Amino acid sequence: MKHRLGQSAKYIFLWLFVIISIIPFLSMISTSFSQAMYELPYPPKILPDSVNFSNYVKVIEEDNFLRYFINSVFLATVVTACVLLISSMSAYGFARFDFPFKKFIFNLYLFTMMVPGVLNLIAQYSVISGMHLVNTYTGILLLMVGGGIAGNTFFLRGFFENIPHELEESVIIDGGGRWCVFWHIILPLSKPSLGTLGIMVFSGIWSDFFTVLTFIKDSDKWTLPVALQLLRGEHATEWGTVMAASVLLFIPELIMFIIVQKNLVQSAGGEGAVKG
Repeated sequence: MKHRLGQSAKYIFLWLFVIISIIPFLSMISTSFSQAMYELPYPPKILPDSVNFSNYVKVIEEDNFLRYFINSVFLATVVTACVLLISSMSAYGFARFDFPFKKFIFNLYLFTMMVPGVLNLIAQYSVISGMHLVNTYTGILLLMVGGGIAGNTFFLRGFFENIPHELEESVIIDGGGRWCVFWHIILPLSKPSLGTLGIMVFSGIWSDFFTVLTFIKDSDKWTLPVALQLLRGEHATEWGTVMAASVLLFIPELIMFIIVQKNLVQSAGGEGAVKG
């Protein structure tokens, strides 16, 4: 009886937490459908009084939304793909290979994670400027991809170390090389960790504001988060327009999560392969 009461109390608490967490999001959607909204409603409205898509039309047609959207998709997709490839290769090397100064290099990786990113900004700008890559996607891609290699390697290394060595040995005995092991054994069995990392990287790049604003000077190359801040500056009291842009900014992240959600459930695929 006590166990059931405890379980019921736990579920009630979790549902209350979910409801409290989702209210701001529902209020944002409700406000985005409002017309001539010059102040935020208080208390927040969960359901709109009427459904009006004029704010969405205004954002898409009048504020160069499509251009900023394409820029954001390009940066987030390319950076995510590069980070997953390079970080997985780096993590595989640390998890499976023995080489001189391996422990020292890995500890150096860990040390770079302890330095706040803001403190690196001046040095990063000096390097990118010295390479004449300021205001270019090449420079910001190098910055975004390289800046997360250490932490992402640390994240993936633990998963790779848990994959049984017997699977690699069987492939090598059959004539397969290290690349064959990496592509056909390590990566398929690491889908949960790769999916989780992909969502974190994509969300971080998609919502990045400070880096893009610092290194990209041409407004045609800006991304949606920068455009959203400019929209708030231009339409400071038109909250319906601002919320419509915020909803559109959130949709790609939701789609990304839906696509990779099945890979977020950790499975015992590697252990099962050995036991079978």
